[in-house]
Amino acid sequence: MMSVLSLPPADGLVVPSGSMAELRRRRYELARQVAALTWDLGGLTYEMAVRDHYRLDVLARRAAELQEADAQLGEVQRLLANAQDGVHGQCRACGAVHSRGAAYCWHCGAQLLAEARPVVLGVDSIPGATAPAG
Repeated sequence: MMSVLSLPPADGLVVPSGSMAELRRRRYELARQVAALTWDLGGLTYEMAVRDHYRLDVLARRAAELQEADAQLGEVQRLLANAQDGVHGQCRACGAVHSRGAAYCWHCGAQLLAEARPVVLGVDSIPGATAPAG
C-alpha cells in the first residue's frame, strides 16, 4: 500500500520534491492505478459470477485496495485544485504546496499551523487599568 507521502520516481524523471510537477505526476500515476484496479475488480467479479463461486474476502481485499488508491487520488486532486485556484501555501520546511487549513505537510509531515497559546495579560499591559490596592 503506497501513500501520498511515498512518491517513487517515474521513468527516471527527476522533479523537485513537493513541486507542482511532482503532484501532477503523482495524479497521473494514481489515475492509472485506479483505472487498473477498477478494471481488475470488474474482471474478477465477472469471472466469479461465471463460475458461480464468489470469494467475498478476495473481493473485499481488492475493493479496499481500490478505495485506498482512489482516496489518495482524491487528495492529490484536491491539492492541485487548491494550488491552481491560488488557495494554498508552502511548507516552511520543504517548500511543498498545501491546501488551506492543512495542519501538517503532506510531503514531509512538518507542522504547518502554529500552536495557539493563551496569553495572560498583566495589569501593566492593559491600558487604563490600575493595580488593586493592598
